[in-house]
Amino acid sequence: MATDDRYGIAHRHAGIGMTSRRTRERLVQRLRDEGIKDERVLEVIRSTPRHIFVDEALATRAYENNSLPIGHGQTISQPYIVARMTEALLRDGPVERVLEIGTGSGYQTAVLAQLVDHVFTVERIEALQRQARKRLYELRLNNVRYKFDDGHMGWVEKSPFDAIIVTAAPQDVPVALLHQLANRGRLIIPTGGNNQQVLRLITRDGNEFIEEHLDAVRFVPLLSNTL
Repeated sequence: MATDDRYGIAHRHAGIGMTSRRTRERLVQRLRDEGIKDERVLEVIRSTPRHIFVDEALATRAYENNSLPIGHGQTISQPYIVARMTEALLRDGPVERVLEIGTGSGYQTAVLAQLVDHVFTVERIEALQRQARKRLYELRLNNVRYKFDDGHMGWVEKSPFDAIIVTAAPQDVPVALLHQLANRGRLIIPTGGNNQQVLRLITRDGNEFIEEHLDAVRFVPLLSNTL
């Protein structure tokens, strides 16, 4: 995992004003107040420069606990949701290989890449993937592999995965993703329509899948076309 450069990331992208260290500390304290306990996750949220993952015009809002538009009808998830999903992914033990469905801005990817050994990320919008790759290269996060494709099918050639995290909401859980989990692997996925979605944690136990509901959430839909 790319943890040895965390200080370098924070130092090179310290920011000023509304992107400063003090502003990031306020965000981390808010996440603690909302129930995030994993100090590894909080430290990565603190050190990762969220303002470089949004349009420059929105940089002053980057450390608010809100989702923000990133173009193409997509959003960067609010920091609480990123922290909640990451904490759930790490909750039950070490994770080496993670599949992310929906690279988007690359922010969730960057958080994961500092906490696990290998991240495989799939994005259906080529322009977003190009931007994300550029940002992650700038942050020297070199343990990420990219695929331009429909996320419903996962990345079977690289499976099995210790965890799969999905950053857009299908109506139901894609069966293909369940079968790409390693034994004891975990799938974190929002499902449902625009008016009612739930964040689900599904753990594979042999041929059985044990499910837990984490939160009511709102994500953009997981679509099947590539752009």
